[in-house]
Amino acid sequence: MAELALSQETTLALRAQAHGLDPVVLLGAAGLSEAALREIDRALSAHGLVKVRAGKLERAARDTLFAAMAERLDAARVQVIGHTFVLFRPIPAEPVRAHRAKAQAQATAAGARPAGKTRAAPDKPVRGQRTDAPRARAPAKAGSRPPARPGAPRGARTASAAPRRATPRRTR
Repeated sequence: MAELALSQETTLALRAQAHGLDPVVLLGAAGLSEAALREIDRALSAHGLVKVRAGKLERAARDTLFAAMAERLDAARVQVIGHTFVLFRPIPAEPVRAHRAKAQAQATAAGARPAGKTRAAPDKPVRGQRTDAPRARAPAKAGSRPPARPGAPRGARTASAAPRRATPRRTR
């Protein structure tokens, strides 16, 4: 597999996009293991632009690790900042999964509704959905606190509540 080559304008644009990203994969003492490569490959397939952080390695070891990573994953090396690498690989078009296509073909042949079609709107509104009819106010629970007067300061009770004392009580 070969490393992907990018133009300078593309590299600069990708560096700008990668600035706000967090590292997705952290390489530990095992280094560039098969599991780490699979995880980086999965992240590249999902996001296209990925940051990878390596352990504390010497500069020469980091450079060889970064080059090996880019070559094995068919990705482009965008940037190295300290122990953090930025890789880019274009996101592939989403392949149609064989089992999903087979199930869809069988359902269509059986006369079922093809996937992706929307259903008719339900007669009753779905819970949490807005309706045009005004809502009725729920009855108050027994023993609940009465609502505040409109325009009253926060925490004030209705007029039916006991009035506040004009002077504070004395304490000894």
